[in-house]
Amino acid sequence: MTTLKEFEEALRENGMLMALAVLERLRERDRATRTVKPGRRIVGKKMTPELAREILDMHAATEMTQQEIAFKLGVNQGRVNEVIKRGKWLSGDQAAPEAVARDKGKARIRGAEPKRPRKAAAKDKAARPAKRPTTAQLAFGDL
Repeated sequence: MTTLKEFEEALRENGMLMALAVLERLRERDRATRTVKPGRRIVGKKMTPELAREILDMHAATEMTQQEIAFKLGVNQGRVNEVIKRGKWLSGDQAAPEAVARDKGKARIRGAEPKRPRKAAAKDKAARPAKRPTTAQLAFGDL
């Protein structure tokens, strides 16, 4: 298929200046009506077992993609994937791994959860002498 640039080059080669002028006028008209819109930002809803079941119903009943389902329901596409592939969020159990991870993340954001202390193992390694290898190593003078 011929591109617009190739078409323009062909017009120049054949000396069709009037056609080039018409093409340029059309471009100017398009630039004048073109607007720049800000990107869409989807504010996600809180995932609930009911919303997860609705995602599964839409996935089974329609030929919609995960992204289309996410736009329709107003959730993140990654959450739709988690529901479909791994069955997450289907139980209302607060002890479910995804609910625990969500609560920990929220606590971290609020600053309620103290930062984990660094492991003391790094300090212990510096204090201990290095282990000697158990296998014998030959030197040039040994032979």
